[in-house]
Amino acid sequence: MKSLTFYLIRHRKTQWNEQGLLQGSQDSPLTKTGCEQAKLTGQTLSKIPFVAAYSSGLKRAIDTAKYILNGRNIPLFQHIGLNEQDFGKWEGKPVNGLKELEEYQLLSNFPLKYKALISQGETYDKFAQRVKQSIDHIIQIHQTGNILIVSHGNTLRLLLALFSGATWQNHREPKYLKMPTNSSISTVHILQEKESTTKFILGNINNTDHLK
Repeated sequence: MKSLTFYLIRHRKTQWNEQGLLQGSQDSPLTKTGCEQAKLTGQTLSKIPFVAAYSSGLKRAIDTAKYILNGRNIPLFQHIGLNEQDFGKWEGKPVNGLKELEEYQLLSNFPLKYKALISQGETYDKFAQRVKQSIDHIIQIHQTGNILIVSHGNTLRLLLALFSGATWQNHREPKYLKMPTNSSISTVHILQEKESTTKFILGNINNTDHLK
């Protein structure tokens, strides 16, 4: 029987986060505040005996994972399936300006209707497929233990909703978690007797007590 605990962390704050710019598949430098956030997260998790750590393939997530691990002898793997949703032509643009666009409103609220015709980014069906495949891959590799996963806002929002029983089509409904905070910690317990009977039990979600 598999028994895993995921510690899901959103990457620390970046310059584009502070400037209100949409990041997606692009990267921007980490801020001083972001570095402090990551160190605090690492201190909070320093006694957790992780068997492995995963980050997305984007630098802001990789660097955050390294800050958290702080030289501990824990293997860190990059998994591009954990990357943030690709927003195409919108990346690097002010979010406040994009909010006026009908297609952006579909992105924010109606995943099934978002076709990415203007942004030329990643649709939710493709996004959800790769994210789910990455998590299934991690579950397949490990039998027991604690797993650190450092990823991104939209990615973690989708994952936590899916763990709660949502579908990618309805995961933006108000009853599900909104955007996780930078450097927040969420825990999910995974129990699996057979591949067809995987049970997800949500623990503490979007915890930011360590940042106060």
